[in-house]
Amino acid sequence: MASNFTAPIPVVGTVASPFETEEGDAQNPQPPPSRKPLSLWPGMYHSPVTAALWETRSRIFETLLDPPLHAPPQTQLLTKTPSYSRTSILYNFSSDKILREQYRDPWNEVRIGKLLEDLDALAGTISVKHCSDDDTTTRPLLLVTASVDRMVLKKPISVNLDLEISGAVIWVGRSSIEVQLEVTQSTNESSNTSDSVALTADFIFVARDYKTNKAAPVNRLSPETEQEKLLFEEAEARNNLRKRKRGGERRDFKNGEVNRLEALLAEGRIFCDMPALADRESILLRHTCLENSLICQPQQRNIHGRIFGGFLMHRAFELAFSTAYAFAGMVPCFLEVDHVDFLRPVDVGDFLRFKSCVLFTQLENPEQPLINIEVVAHVTRPELRSSEVSNTFYFTFTVRPEAKATKNGFRIRNVVPATEEEARRILERMDAESLLLDKDETGQ
Repeated sequence: MASNFTAPIPVVGTVASPFETEEGDAQNPQPPPSRKPLSLWPGMYHSPVTAALWETRSRIFETLLDPPLHAPPQTQLLTKTPSYSRTSILYNFSSDKILREQYRDPWNEVRIGKLLEDLDALAGTISVKHCSDDDTTTRPLLLVTASVDRMVLKKPISVNLDLEISGAVIWVGRSSIEVQLEVTQSTNESSNTSDSVALTADFIFVARDYKTNKAAPVNRLSPETEQEKLLFEEAEARNNLRKRKRGGERRDFKNGEVNRLEALLAEGRIFCDMPALADRESILLRHTCLENSLICQPQQRNIHGRIFGGFLMHRAFELAFSTAYAFAGMVPCFLEVDHVDFLRPVDVGDFLRFKSCVLFTQLENPEQPLINIEVVAHVTRPELRSSEVSNTFYFTFTVRPEAKATKNGFRIRNVVPATEEEARRILERMDAESLLLDKDETGQ
């Protein structure tokens, strides 16, 4: 089964929707009432990518905007190939000045937070494409971002060169889908395809029945090429690992690890009890914290009426970047975001609080010191006197070489905990980082 969307979808730079209802002409002064004006659709004040994707797939999304809840669910599962869902979007940065300005950061690179938002929008579109049964008499599935696997920036992304994001479904379970995305940007200096890959990411979605909100089965996937089969097997292994992690409780620290815990806490106790004698090259974790809050607005909702997962990642990244900037005293450089779980949905009108801190630093390589930032998103309900965690994000930054060169004798401080709970969080993240490093080195 071939895909209907093989050519990249062009992204148009705009500060308002370019897809308003067409104006009438002399013979037909009234605009044709073919569909709802896209400027009234959710997410339109968000990203040019969302506008381009929804215009391309307008019929699918119009059904999702007003789902026939009393229609029967899909009963016959289809078998689709990865190529059927494969979709690409193209940013014509080299020729579209307005688009360039919408994505430019102060250092003439692409705003990573905005790109995270676009990645989520594209992954969602791909999952809808795979799950659609092309039958307007059945009710569509509710697809929710469940998690984002490790996202790695392989090279800086220029805002002056054309950029392409492409992706496809690479694995499905009974009611879950994994979408792999790749951001590529070619340069004139290199024609090697692997050198053009700037960022990779995997998004996991779960399917729910619109009416019952229970888990719903999704269409099957049939990999065709050897590469597609390999990606399917790797995704299957990751899914089994996620299941084992969910089944396990918070681990207890063994004797050797208790010593690590005590060693971390020792310096923190000096800061708390004898601050005048504390190491000036260290800082308490609590003194690296930043926080912001917002009320979730209707313009930030997705087609299902809830807040974009990409919007949450965007806001978390901006706070993490600011935290790293204030901590290092120089412009940080983003490297990666670790696995993110979306623990609970965020709705329009929710009071959302983002709390960040520098969890720990890695200073073994003075040329590339690492700053590990934790951002926790809380959905707070003052009326109910409740606060629940919706997401926890882990970002890794370093400092820009050009920024470091202008600051003689700079040094990134070591972060120390003041409580056992902080020490446990640090050790758990350190161990997770070590595990990822081992996998990278072994290629597994």
